[in-house]
Amino acid sequence: MKVLVTGGAGFIGSHVVDACVAASHDVVVVDDLSTGKRENLNPRARFHQLDIADARTADLIRDEKPDVVNHHAAQMDVRRSVADPLFDARVNVLGTIHLLEAARQAGVRRLVFVSSGGAVYGEQETFPAAETHPTNPVSPYGVSKRSGELYAFFYQAEHRLPFIALRYANVYGPRQDPHGEAGVVAIFTGRMLRDEPVVVNGDGCQTRDYVYVGDVARANLAALESTATGPFNIGTGIETDVNTLAKLLLAAAGGRSEVRHGPLKAGEQRRSVIDCRRAAERLGWRPEVPLAAGLERTVEWFRERARAG
Repeated sequence: MKVLVTGGAGFIGSHVVDACVAASHDVVVVDDLSTGKRENLNPRARFHQLDIADARTADLIRDEKPDVVNHHAAQMDVRRSVADPLFDARVNVLGTIHLLEAARQAGVRRLVFVSSGGAVYGEQETFPAAETHPTNPVSPYGVSKRSGELYAFFYQAEHRLPFIALRYANVYGPRQDPHGEAGVVAIFTGRMLRDEPVVVNGDGCQTRDYVYVGDVARANLAALESTATGPFNIGTGIETDVNTLAKLLLAAAGGRSEVRHGPLKAGEQRRSVIDCRRAAERLGWRPEVPLAAGLERTVEWFRERARAG
């Protein structure tokens, strides 16, 4: 199967590319390297440095005629979306429409769209949230991801381009950028390995559903092979508060960092956890890596990277 992965040099996208290559798929990567890194690129995938809204990307899709477009390229920073909603919409909404139109013209057989299991639901009414939970996003990022799902649904209904939306929980693991996407696991790990203090926003009782990036890559493989359509939550169904996360990371790092508390960030969700039973039933996917084990793998990757200079 030929798979074109946008954002394939990024944290999550590069793991998806690796999984696709390992499964003997023919993989084409499109990434503008604004946040992705060349070092993440799989040498067995063909790489094109392009913006998804560039007309050359549409030309490439028409030329390559991939069976599946796996759309990971995005503006992923919630706080940046709040500060600059126009930029977020240009990348995440208009960029997705450009890609959908190119896929339609190229006769692509399937779209895998990466969405957000935390941001699209907003402040949850039930825990964990199933795919039927109301979608009331409280950030422009969440709005743009839900918009992408709706545009994909339109292209499925009008142009017979089947889509599956993977609503990720909080993904963590090797290659996460502590500066770009600002994942708390990457930020804390980097500081703990240097024995620097870490700052927990607010009281640290806010919860998230942390899912290991290797499990997420497996979910993408399952999405390629399935004929299922619509949204699927990809997480663990387990809530972990930030105080507990910090303790687990300290144990994994063997560090002596002081854990401090700072002001609560405006607009931050209090609780977020998603129900992944639909993915188990329809995709045959379940998370396999427990949080403590995943954090140990992540810390070791960051440690080796620091040793390498």
